[in-house]
Formats: sequence, structure tokens, C-alpha cells
Amino acid sequence: MRRGLLKPVSRLLSIPALAAVTLAAWAAWLGWDQHYDVHPDGSVTGPYEAWQVIGLVLTLLVPVYWAASRGHVVGAVLGTTVGLTAAASYDWSDDSSGLFAVGVGMVMVGSLVVTAAVSAVIASVKRAGQRTEA
Repeated sequence: MRRGLLKPVSRLLSIPALAAVTLAAWAAWLGWDQHYDVHPDGSVTGPYEAWQVIGLVLTLLVPVYWAASRGHVVGAVLGTTVGLTAAASYDWSDDSSGLFAVGVGMVMVGSLVVTAAVSAVIASVKRAGQRTEA
């Protein structure tokens, strides 16, 4: 009986836990690089390099896999989406053009869709593996 009561609580706790991990990963990979690079031809890139974003995505696969493989798909999706949206909003809010809101919206929708797809695949593969073991 007691184990049955703890299951919903652990599922709910996975949301803020994944949000916190996501915020920390954003800070580690993207939080320190705030400068745009101006090339000799006048083009501007940045502030992030591709390897930083790839590192963030690969880092976030670990907690998403952990949560989704344990049946916390909603926590994996919502926690990661909330964390990325909050981090992007805070990091980009000093943009004087006001277009940061568009970027934050794109991060929110993109992370929601991609994390939902990845979590669904992980959970279904995990369930299929459990069925073949039994």
C-alpha cells in the first residue's frame, strides 16, 4: 500500500528535478558564452558554437533517458521543457529588440516536441524489452 502512494509523488517530483538538471546543464554549456563573433567579412555568429548546443543536447539525453525508462515520461517532457524555456528566457531577456520572446517560444515548442518524441521512443523500447524478458 505504501509503495502505491509514493509512485505519484515520485512522478511529480521528477518535473522539478529534471527542470533543475536542465537549468544546470544550460548554465554549464551555454551560460558562460555571451559574445558574438565578428568575422573579417563582416558576418556575425554566436553567441553559441555548435559544439556547445550539441553538448547540451547529449547531456540532457541522460536525465531524459533515466526518467522515461522509469515511466516518468511526463516528468521528462515537462521538466526538460520548463528548464530550457526558463533558462532561455533568463539568458536572452536583455535583448533590446524584444525578439527574444520569439526565440524562447521556439525553444519551448521545439524542446516539447523533441523531448516528447524521444521519451516516447525510450519508454516503448523499455516496455518492449520488459515483455520479451518475461
